[in-house]
Amino acid sequence: MKKLFTPILLILLVFQSCEEASRDVSNLQPKSIVELVTSVPELSSLAAALGQADLISTLNGTGPFTILAPNNDAFNAFLVANNFASLNDVPTSILKEVLLNHVISGNLQSTDLSTGYASTLATSAASGTNMSIFIDTSNGVRFNGVSSVTNPNVQTTNGTVHIVDAVIGLPSVVDFALADPNFSILVQALTRSDLQTNFVGILSTSNGTTPAPFTVFAPINQAFVDVLAELKLSALADINEPTLSSILTYHVVGGLNVRAGALTDNFTVPTLGGNITANITGGAKLTDTNSRVSDIIATDVQANNGVIHAIRKVILP
Repeated sequence: MKKLFTPILLILLVFQSCEEASRDVSNLQPKSIVELVTSVPELSSLAAALGQADLISTLNGTGPFTILAPNNDAFNAFLVANNFASLNDVPTSILKEVLLNHVISGNLQSTDLSTGYASTLATSAASGTNMSIFIDTSNGVRFNGVSSVTNPNVQTTNGTVHIVDAVIGLPSVVDFALADPNFSILVQALTRSDLQTNFVGILSTSNGTTPAPFTVFAPINQAFVDVLAELKLSALADINEPTLSSILTYHVVGGLNVRAGALTDNFTVPTLGGNITANITGGAKLTDTNSRVSDIIATDVQANNGVIHAIRKVILP
């Protein structure tokens, strides 16, 4: 019996080793995005959210997709910040768009990302078009100024996953102004403590609530430097409050989400301060009541409550 037992034992041990090796190889096989998310404990909240929002089949598609995957701590912070007791309390329609705001078409490695704007699969309530997302690579990789990559370039069979430390909410035009350093002086102007109008509060209004949606013509930083020189002033603080308030109103259209494709020659732009004129021949530009012309240098930064176009010159009343 002993002689028979030993060979059988050896055969069983070899068979077991083969099974373990097979399982190890299986574990090393590439996973789809959904398979990865559902297998990583750190992403269990994301997995639950995808199921609740009925996005499993979408992300099981061929793609490829780039997924910005919030970890569990990010989801917990999102729920607390928005006064939800659990994921079940988040309206499904909102949850779906928030999750799609973490999905970019294409297979983007961290080395493929550069500072600027991309589009997500979320749909803007203001336009029915894809939402924009601001990518900042000046110090790591950060999205919309609120969410940073903690674990990049997790490869799957249908795309790439970058794990991030915060949920990226549906952005307002204010969120993009805050996130993009090209608009830092504009933010200083909008938030100056002596302003009698709460511009930030107004521009944060949700779509569907008056005066949203908005079209914002946002002067870049150099535009403010140039207008101070034009007005022979040394600092933003030298512009008196009534003048600054009047200037700012000429950069905002209320009740309309006007994308670049809707602009034509001699297009009347009804800003909150008064009418200005847009033209597109020879490049998109705005002409104010003083016949000053400002080039539109970037278009269609789409938020959930409006759209931003960057301009080279400050519009004056």
